[in-house]
Amino acid sequence: MTSASELLEVAMQAAAAGAKVLAGRDGDALDASNKGAAGDWVTAFDVAAETAVRGVIAAARPGDSITGEEQGTSRPANPTGFRWSIDPLDGTTNFIRNIVYYATSVAVADADGAWLAGVVNAPALGRVYYAARGQGAWLEERGKTTRLEGPVPGRAGQILATGFSYEPHIRSQQAAAFGTLMDGFADVRRLGSAALDLCMVADGTHDAYGERGLNEHDFSAGALIAEEAGCWVRRPRLTSPLDGGPSDDERLDAWTCAASLELSGKFPL
Repeated sequence: MTSASELLEVAMQAAAAGAKVLAGRDGDALDASNKGAAGDWVTAFDVAAETAVRGVIAAARPGDSITGEEQGTSRPANPTGFRWSIDPLDGTTNFIRNIVYYATSVAVADADGAWLAGVVNAPALGRVYYAARGQGAWLEERGKTTRLEGPVPGRAGQILATGFSYEPHIRSQQAAAFGTLMDGFADVRRLGSAALDLCMVADGTHDAYGERGLNEHDFSAGALIAEEAGCWVRRPRLTSPLDGGPSDDERLDAWTCAASLELSGKFPL
């Protein structure tokens, strides 16, 4: 029987392979193009990083299914039931503009959809966040490993992290609701990487994070890391990529949230 620890080891190696590609960022070799929505970009590094991640997973676990942001779904002839979710470059706009908040995110779920291991490797920050189900959440930074325990409850000056949709009509709705969402918070941050926002709730940098319209690959690893840090987490109930994925309306209506338990009531249902 495959353990969460064994899966985490593969996830760490796979995320490191993707992050190594990102660490070679060359502003003259981005080959950036727009995927449709006004701010939704892809670069040659997104594609190369996903190829590197998939190579590690396929070599270690050839019977597992893989779903990724750039290269879709890979299903073996006789699947094990485990499925990997890859975001090779979460924070592509940041990457293009040389803003340091970007990362490779890798997570794996069992046949029932329970997330078992996740890694978010942010090479420009020198941080690797990771978790295996039931084993806590951890941060490796500058040779030091720290257990993550979420935000400090009840502290003054609480910070909310969020993001905004590429779709103008959704963004208008978000703007109209923003004042209500900010009630009780002292300030807001918009970093441009959902994976890192979730991890920064886990490490206590943010007090809460909530955003509409994420894809599964955006939150799969970060949500598990926040959960294993003891945070309250709400994942969207989206149609699996193995079944074609959610419709745009399904995705755009759904919230992903993480916070201390005392802040769980701050977000719309």
